[in-house]
Amino acid sequence: MPLDQTSLLIELEPVVATNLDRHLALAKEWFPHEYVPWSEGRTFDGLLGGAEWRPDDSKLPDVARTALIVNLLTEDNLPSYHHEIASLFGRDGAWGTWVHRWTAEEGRHGIAIRDYLTVTRGVDPIELERARMAHMQSGYVNDHNDEMLHTIAYVAFQELATRISHRNTGRATGDPIAEQLLARVAADENLHMVFYRNLLAGAFDLAPDQAMRAVADVVAAFEMPGANIEGFGRKALSIALAGIYDLRQHRDEVLAPVLRQWNVWDRTGLTGDGERAREELAEHMSTLETQAARFEERREARKKRRGES
Repeated sequence: MPLDQTSLLIELEPVVATNLDRHLALAKEWFPHEYVPWSEGRTFDGLLGGAEWRPDDSKLPDVARTALIVNLLTEDNLPSYHHEIASLFGRDGAWGTWVHRWTAEEGRHGIAIRDYLTVTRGVDPIELERARMAHMQSGYVNDHNDEMLHTIAYVAFQELATRISHRNTGRATGDPIAEQLLARVAADENLHMVFYRNLLAGAFDLAPDQAMRAVADVVAAFEMPGANIEGFGRKALSIALAGIYDLRQHRDEVLAPVLRQWNVWDRTGLTGDGERAREELAEHMSTLETQAARFEERREARKKRRGES
C-alpha cells in the first residue's frame, strides 16, 4: 500500500539527518564579497549623478550575459522556493534544519552574481531590476507541491542542471573572475544535488514503486525553475546554441547519471505502477536521445551556414 505524505516524512527523517550531517561536514564557508572586483566599480546615473550604463560598458559576450541574467533571475526567486519546500517538508527536526540551511546557502548566489554584474557594468542595472521585479511577482509554483517524492526527484535533477549551467556560463564569460565565482556557486549546487539524490535513494528503498513513478513523471515534464522568465524560450535557445545548456547535456549529464545512481534500470522489487513507470521512463529517455541528436544536427548546420567552426 502506498505511503502517505506524513508517513514518508517520518520514515525519511533519519535519511535527512544523516545527509544533513554529511552536508555540513563537506560544505565550505565562503563570502560573496571576495569574488567581486570592487575596484572596477563606478557610480551610476541617478541620485548620485554618475554615468549611465551603456552597452559598450559590458565586456561580456552576448550569450554569456544572457545566461548570467537567466541564472540570476532564477536565483532571485529564492523566497518562492523556500516557501514551497518549507510548506512541504516543514520547519521542525532535521527537515526544518535542512530547509533553512539550504535557503541560507542559496541566498549567497544571487548576492554574488548581482554584485559582480553591477560592479563590472555587465548588464543594464535598470533593465535587470525591472526583470527581477516582474519575475519575482510571477513567483514560482512547484507542479508537484503536494507530492513529496516528486519534489525530491525534481530538485535532484534541477540542482545538477543548475550546477552545469553555472559552470558553463562561467567559462563562456571569458572572465577568470566570473568563472571562479560561478565555479564556487556550482560547488554549492553540487552538494545540494547530492543531498536530494541520496534522499530519493532512501525513498527507493522505502517505497520503490512510488519513487519510480515520481522519477518518471518528473523526467517527462521537467522544466527549469526560471521557465517563466519573460522571453525564456528565446533566451534558452541562445544558451543551448552556445552549448551552455542543451538537450544533450540535460539527457547525458543530468538525467542519465542520476538515474544510474538510483539503479533504476536494474532495480528489483517493482510491481504494477512501478514497472509501468520504468517503461515510461525508458521511452522518454529514448525520445530525448532522438531530440538531442536532431538539435545537434541543426546546430551544426547553422554553424556551417554562418561559417563558424
